[in-house]
Amino acid sequence: MSAVTDRLPAFPWDKLEPYKKTAAAHPGGIVDLSVGTPVDPVPELIRKALIDAADSPGYPTVWGTPALRDAITGWLERRLGAREVTHRHVLPVVGSKELVAWLPTQLGLGPGDKVAFPRLAYPTYEVGARLARAEHVAYDDPTELDPEGLKLLWLNSPSNPTGKVLGKDELTRIVAWAREHGVLVFSDECYIELGWEADPVSVLHPDVNGGSYDGIVSVHSLSKRSNLAGYRAAFLAGDPAVLGPLLEIRKHGGMMTPAPTQAAVVAALGDDSHVREQRERYAARRAALREALTGHGFRIEHSEASLYLWATRDESCWDTVAHLAGLGILVAPGDFYGPAGDRFVRVALTATDERIRAAVERL
Repeated sequence: MSAVTDRLPAFPWDKLEPYKKTAAAHPGGIVDLSVGTPVDPVPELIRKALIDAADSPGYPTVWGTPALRDAITGWLERRLGAREVTHRHVLPVVGSKELVAWLPTQLGLGPGDKVAFPRLAYPTYEVGARLARAEHVAYDDPTELDPEGLKLLWLNSPSNPTGKVLGKDELTRIVAWAREHGVLVFSDECYIELGWEADPVSVLHPDVNGGSYDGIVSVHSLSKRSNLAGYRAAFLAGDPAVLGPLLEIRKHGGMMTPAPTQAAVVAALGDDSHVREQRERYAARRAALREALTGHGFRIEHSEASLYLWATRDESCWDTVAHLAGLGILVAPGDFYGPAGDRFVRVALTATDERIRAAVERL
């Protein structure tokens, strides 16, 4: 086993434990804004769909039910402006983190192949490359990368951790460059319905891809938009020439979304009202936290979308973590997402209204 674990970096969240203890000792209790895990209830119509499908004694299929695929294709066209999406263009996955971690391996990448991801990024992109024994490289502008040996290019808009959004023109330029050099693009769009000061665009939009899905796949999750992190519900959409082989590999691996979860996803993707209600909750929390942080001497950069505020006091991120822990507030240090984040902290909006008010009062 050590041959595998030795390839991985130290699990970053373990380093936060001492600060969590400090924050938890605050007389008013901890306000945990470190991990972006939903805290609001699962909408009733989704829970009902899950319960109605609870009597599912047989094995589910990896590709999902026809109803699930219909729900995904319908949502892609209705919400993202995708065109001519068929069942061949979609693939359910067991939560997006599983997909990110094992994608390079499932694509058959290995030594000599390169996986690229943003300079500030979700750590699992690197983990996936390491598990496959592929090389990994971080970028500021992907079109400045050496395309030699580059097999997988991760985009992430809206970004975790920064909330930065790639505009339509920028996405179009990157997709064209990747196609010119034969580089497969996977676009992590898990926060696409959570734009605040920008309107995120998908690589599936015809204005970006020219009406073709060749060489592009987008990744979507219901964890944030529908509070379904505990359901492990996500899906891919894009090039059938990529998704078809992935489907076969995942069949062999038994990577099946549970049947009750599939039914819940059908309900979730068919209803936009609960997403609007959840957005309103996050918008109010975001406004309150942002004002409190800036009043406390923080500067907020990017953060035009997603569920985080990317904040700095122009000091070591760990000094900031310690300062806020003394106020009973736990945040994520920016260097979890790459060395370029070493003077920032990521502040999640995923806490109850009561806990957000507590944080605001302390700040």
